[in-house]
Amino acid sequence: MSYPPRESIIGSAIRAFLRMFFGLMGVFIALFVIVWLYATVTTPIIIEEKTTFNILNDAEGKREVLPSTTPVILEINLHGKIGDVRGTDAQMFRNILNDSRTGHLAGNRVKGILLNFNTPGGTVVDSEAIYEMINDYKALYHVPVYAFVEGLCASGGMYIAAASDKIFAGPASIIGSIGVVIGPFFNVYDTMEKWGVQAKTITEGLDKDTLNPTRPWKEGEGESIQAVTAFMYHRFVDIVTRARPKLDKTKLIDEYGAHVFDCVTAQKLGYIDVAMSSRNDALRELLIAAKVDSTKSYQVVSLSPKNAWLNEFITSESPLFSGKIKHTIESDKILEQPCFLYCPQ
Repeated sequence: MSYPPRESIIGSAIRAFLRMFFGLMGVFIALFVIVWLYATVTTPIIIEEKTTFNILNDAEGKREVLPSTTPVILEINLHGKIGDVRGTDAQMFRNILNDSRTGHLAGNRVKGILLNFNTPGGTVVDSEAIYEMINDYKALYHVPVYAFVEGLCASGGMYIAAASDKIFAGPASIIGSIGVVIGPFFNVYDTMEKWGVQAKTITEGLDKDTLNPTRPWKEGEGESIQAVTAFMYHRFVDIVTRARPKLDKTKLIDEYGAHVFDCVTAQKLGYIDVAMSSRNDALRELLIAAKVDSTKSYQVVSLSPKNAWLNEFITSESPLFSGKIKHTIESDKILEQPCFLYCPQ
């Protein structure tokens, strides 16, 4: 009679060790899954702020840190070209408005907005988007929005200012330029033909290469672009005259056009409400409209884009950063497709 070989002590120990090891691994994996599921369900979503909080001078020149319950006036600068990353674009403005309800400004602290203008205008898309954002913000949070022009408020600037409840302007301000421009469009066909240069554009779709500068233009070419320009212009006029009832619509179209005016004339014609004023004048009246007691504590703040200095560094075309000086005519700028602008060329 034979018996199965007996397991050695070493083999038995290894078997016991492996059994214990894999058992513990199973427990750890189970615990990991449970903790991960719990964290996924219970951990709040963190909203990252895209702006930096800054304290500004109030109407009396005070600038100090106050409790988080203090009412706030948010001052937003619209400086430079609208739609330019070095000026004010729609995404930047959206980030400011979003962050005005979170972080340091959570709890409905913002009681009013002061828009500070010094802009020649800019793209139709960004001007329209910012205008709509302001209107939506006002409707949602029921806060007054005032505007102060400290320099230039032209074209797209006026489009955006139409969303404000009242417009103030300083003595050196320039206001107006209600119009739309696209172009200029160049035609270099005759020059190319003279030098024996040919160009070929491959397209699909009727008039896809409308106003192509490398071929003779056809009669009536560009009429569709003219129609779009007219649509945008009349919308611009309607928005401004609806917001500025003292500004005569017929005179705006037939007389004032895209002209600009000093602040006194602009007030007389109805472009603005108060001429020869200051930022503090606008701020004091905004406090009244916002029902903020100026004799008690309040703060004026701004929200600036994070890493703004880095963006300027990256987008800079200065020889200091590029390492070279250009002495060329950029022909691609002549041939590129222009965009619709509420901006003097």
